[in-house]
Amino acid sequence: MVDRRAHWESVYRNKAADQVGWFQPHAVSSLRLIERCAGPDAQVIDVGGGASVLVDDLLDAGYRHVTVLDLAESALAASRARLGERAQAVEWIAGDITRVELPAARFDVWHDRAVFHFLTDPGDRARYVAQVLRAVKPGGHVIVATFGPGGPLQCSGLDVVRYDPDALHAQFGASFRLLGHETEIHHTPAGKDQEFVYCYCMRV
Repeated sequence: MVDRRAHWESVYRNKAADQVGWFQPHAVSSLRLIERCAGPDAQVIDVGGGASVLVDDLLDAGYRHVTVLDLAESALAASRARLGERAQAVEWIAGDITRVELPAARFDVWHDRAVFHFLTDPGDRARYVAQVLRAVKPGGHVIVATFGPGGPLQCSGLDVVRYDPDALHAQFGASFRLLGHETEIHHTPAGKDQEFVYCYCMRV
């Protein structure tokens, strides 16, 4: 078994935040989908947000209640350093999303770009979905992006699970109504193209 925390701490200690494969200068698709789901008063959690610039983009767009969760404290530290004083406006959680304790019915929007596809164990996926059910308000929105059918089989030295939209939605089940999905071709800092599938659902 890979020690997930140690793996991701090592990644962020040995690579600049803008050199990891999933880096985006701006989280354009994620921000657009979040804005479609909820306004600036919404409680938003970015799961696996780490050193992502989505938190910057959300603050720039006026969102006032943003939580960023990541397994790697070093990734969160990179974001806090980048944001400077603005980091005080964000709630930061270092923890494993399959095990961390989140408040019940807290969030209006749950966002995850590139965490769920690392959960190759069915038990971990079930625990993840249970977390979503607990933490997202009824009527809240869930945005999850994973590698699509044409995406890589591994990322950062770890196996991943690829999904088409129907398969991704099926992991979450009848408690979530699929509102839509889209595909994005992500261009990595190394010059490779990766297919991502975004699904956005409502917690019923």
